Amino acid sequence: MVLFSLVASHRDVDLTTVARLADGARGLPSDLVGSGLLNGAVALSTCNRLELYGEINTPTQDAAALRETRAELVGLLAERAGFDPQDVAHGVQLLTEDDAARHLFTVVSGLESAVVGEREITGQVRRALTEAQRDGTASGELVRLFEAAAHTAREVGTHTSLGERGRSIVSVALDLADDVTDGQWPDRRALVFGTGAYAGATMAALRDRGCADIEVYSASGRAEQFTANRGGTPVASDDLEDALNRCDVVIGCSGGAEPMPAQDMPTNALTVVDLALSRDFDPSVADLPHVELITLESVKLAAPEETGESVTAAQRIVDQAADRFKNQRTGRDMSSAIVALRKHTMGVLEQELDKIRQQHGCTGAHEEIEFAMRRMVKSLLHQPTVRARKMAAEGRAEDYLMGLEALFGIEVPAAQAPAQESGTNAAVSGQHTTSEPRLPSAPRAAG
Repeated sequence: MVLFSLVASHRDVDLTTVARLADGARGLPSDLVGSGLLNGAVALSTCNRLELYGEINTPTQDAAALRETRAELVGLLAERAGFDPQDVAHGVQLLTEDDAARHLFTVVSGLESAVVGEREITGQVRRALTEAQRDGTASGELVRLFEAAAHTAREVGTHTSLGERGRSIVSVALDLADDVTDGQWPDRRALVFGTGAYAGATMAALRDRGCADIEVYSASGRAEQFTANRGGTPVASDDLEDALNRCDVVIGCSGGAEPMPAQDMPTNALTVVDLALSRDFDPSVADLPHVELITLESVKLAAPEETGESVTAAQRIVDQAADRFKNQRTGRDMSSAIVALRKHTMGVLEQELDKIRQQHGCTGAHEEIEFAMRRMVKSLLHQPTVRARKMAAEGRAEDYLMGLEALFGIEVPAAQAPAQESGTNAAVSGQHTTSEPRLPSAPRAAG
């Protein structure tokens, strides 16, 4: 099995394309696993990236097989998103094995975010795995990968100052809004579109800044329940126009199916903050003389840089975590190889002992021969066992596995997680489990 990640992020493609790809990826993991193309799949979709993590049924890193898989995945994604595959292919990266793991650890640590060090990504990664487990697409190896990512995020949060300033996409967006909106937050009225975790984070950030007059609108009708739990005033669809006229700042976090057109905007001075990956407001509202529009692109450009020392420290932790995960995987492979070799050798031994029993029966001679043969086999297995561990430490596990297959015809099966292992599936078949990685709770990005 080969782990991989298919990545489309704000670093390589524009956010509109990311949003369309994210829409196309809905339901894709279930389809891929159900069709047998992948052994497992987890989709991570945030406000600035779409990443598909998967496990392909190939015993080694077969370059041709991986190229074929990439082409097929890009084709499916492009078709579902309404793109020409050639237009998508150049902006999508395929990372495999150690590179895929290292990338996820970098992402979950906030090092790949538009606002470096933001902690919202940890919750998004946690929910991506939770959804895959719910849908039965999370293989055991992918669960282990995402749990290792969870541990990495906690290490970065504990041992570095990255993210201590509380910077996030929401906080940077509200800083920009503060610069272009009259008055101060305690005197402003805010209207929030959406009721997801990102809207909740926006509510909390507004209150931290002293804004107490917050209304919430949800096209799905969940505003009343949302405000009952989090505060604020729900806005019904019939009252939306009046709410827009009352507010000073409107913040889109819902990613509705259709963005609000410019002609539906009120005539009063208004700051529009659109944080939805699938826009809540048509970009043409920026052309209205009384509207100031702040988008994810604006946030990305305005995001302050973290200190080089914090980033370096976080990257060091990521590198260590990636090496640790690699060694753990190699160790499981070597354990399986050693078990397979012992099973093969002991099978041959038992066949020969059966012949001796038939010839000598249960006699003292038989017992002496059996004792000597078992001792000899044990001695013969000692050096291959030591070599297995040494070659794993040298990064040559694949050479050892290929040698077993070439010399003895032994094909080492993929390692399976123990049934009692916390947070993992009992097998790598995508069996559903309700356990989750222990990532810190964090808001989900829009879209």
